Formats: sequence, structure tokens, C-alpha cells
Amino acid sequence: MGNDCITFIQQNSPDGGFLQSSEWKKFQESVGRKTFSVSGDNFQANIIEHTLPMVGKYFYIPRGPVIPAKAGIQSEDYNFKTGSRVKPGMTKLLELAKENNAGWIRVEPNSEKELELIKNNTKYKITKAPHDMQPREIFIIDITKPEEQLLKEMKSKARYNIKIAQKRGVSVKVISDKKYIEEFLRLTQIMAKRQGIETHPGSYYKKMLEIIPGEILKLYVAEYQDKIIAANIVIVYARICTYLHGASDDEYRNVMAPFLLQWQQIQDARMAGCEKYDFGGINISNEKSNWAGITRFKLGFSPDTQPTVFPGCYDIIINRKRYGLYRAVQKIKSFIK
Repeated sequence: MGNDCITFIQQNSPDGGFLQSSEWKKFQESVGRKTFSVSGDNFQANIIEHTLPMVGKYFYIPRGPVIPAKAGIQSEDYNFKTGSRVKPGMTKLLELAKENNAGWIRVEPNSEKELELIKNNTKYKITKAPHDMQPREIFIIDITKPEEQLLKEMKSKARYNIKIAQKRGVSVKVISDKKYIEEFLRLTQIMAKRQGIETHPGSYYKKMLEIIPGEILKLYVAEYQDKIIAANIVIVYARICTYLHGASDDEYRNVMAPFLLQWQQIQDARMAGCEKYDFGGINISNEKSNWAGITRFKLGFSPDTQPTVFPGCYDIIINRKRYGLYRAVQKIKSFIK
């Protein structure tokens, strides 16, 4: 697969990545969600409005707000107690939430320093959210190294499985033909049933493939004996290739197609000018979680690489009564489960 398979485009979305991009904002609007933006010299936030039964609306800022290094968070002498570099942006955000009757703002800072800066620039109480919207641990590897080194740094089992897929005749390609979308949806249903999980509705994936430009979003498929047996959606954005969604047919697990899919995606991303490959969420801290299998799979590609860990979601409470009701409902749901 050559360099013509992926076109690299450089975008400006520091730290927040694709989830803070205008393309992701547009996609959220296409699936019926209202969005907002707040920006300034030291602050930028694309906001998604969510509505819940009984408690109403709240704001969610995926992987944000984005606070650039020039805001002072990298400076050793920056005083977080008195610093006000992000205060104008925070003030705009809080006013916007009140104007739109949002009960709380769910932020997802990229570091503990950013979290501290947010806390010290609002008069409202901030508390840890009852659950995280995005994974707290993600697995990102450096792909600027030569391919031979990337292969050498994998677990031997991962290298072996890539070779097995190649020897058994699995082929991988990037496609744009819309008929393959149905194959991807078919595989997601097989995977969901096998793992006992819920996936997004088919319309969600279809809209994603329709709205997000083809130079950013790629649908990879693995074929074996003239049948699609695995498929992945990846995002190529700001020198990072991110594995977003994937599915496979368990009937053909012995041909190891998912390993070859990931390896081809890494190779294409390198040729496209990407510097990092983001495998997405893992869970190292809880070996007994239902993420254990996917965590082992991803770590096999670079077992010595440490995960990137985020603080998680925090809620800025605008309306105490509505937020208290929300937490009570969440607690009841947890008991039912």
C-alpha cells in the first residue's frame, strides 16, 4: 500500500486533537447535537450540548478546554493561585452555560496542571464526574522510527500474528465504496453480540463516514477468501493517526486479520507524515476489566511504551439542584446494574 492511500493534512488543534476539531463539531451537529465554541488567546473550547431525562441540559468539552503552553502552564514560576491567563475564556464559557440553561459543564483537561488552572479560574464548585466520557488511559506509540525497529519493539507474538495473516492470504486496503459501510456495520453487530456490548447505531457510523472528509477519515478492510472479515475506522489528523473503531468476524480469528490491519495502518500513517499512532483506550490499572483483551492486543505492538494518562472528567456545577438530582439518578442506576 503506497503513499496515495492516505493524504496527510495539518490542522491546528493543540492537545485537544480531533475531538476539538471543527470536523468533529460538524459531525456532532449532523447527528442532532447542538454545539458551541469559545475561543481566545489562551483558551479554546468546542462544546457539545447533551440533554438527559429529568435533569435537562449539560455542556461537554471533549479533551478540553484546550489551554496552550503560552498560557503559562509549562512555566515553573507560574502561580496557579493568582494566574488569570485563562480567566477571560473561562468567564465566557460560564456565561454561555448559564445563558443556555446548562446544569453543569463537563470538562476533560489534558493534564493535572490544566485542571488546576481551570479550578482556580471559576467561582463554581468542581467535582469529579461519576464516569469518564473518553478513556483515561490511551496508548500512543512513536512511529517516526524505522519500520524494522517498530517490528523489533513489538512482542514476538504480535510479529508472528502479522506474518500468519500475510501467509494465509489476508489482504488489507483502504476503501471509499459505500457498499463496504454495510460490511463494517455487519461486523460491528457480530462483535457486539460476541462481547456483550452496545455499539453506536448504524446511522451514527454512516453519518460519520458521510460527514468527515475522506482525507481525514479512512475505512480499512481486511479480506480473506473474497470475504470482508475485519474493518477499522481511523482518523488522520495533526500528525497523529488514531484507531477510532474496529470490528472483526470471530469465525476467522485464526487468520489474525486485526494484527495485519493495525500494522498496515501504521505503515500508511508513517508514509503520510504522521509522527504518532494512537491505538485509543486501554485499561492497565484494572486487569480484570472487560478491556483486558483489547489492552493486551494493543500493548503487543509496543510493550515498553507507557500509556498516556488523563485526569478524567470533572463537572463544573452551575445549577446545584439539577446536578444533585443527576448524581442521585446515577447512583440509583449503579445499584440496578
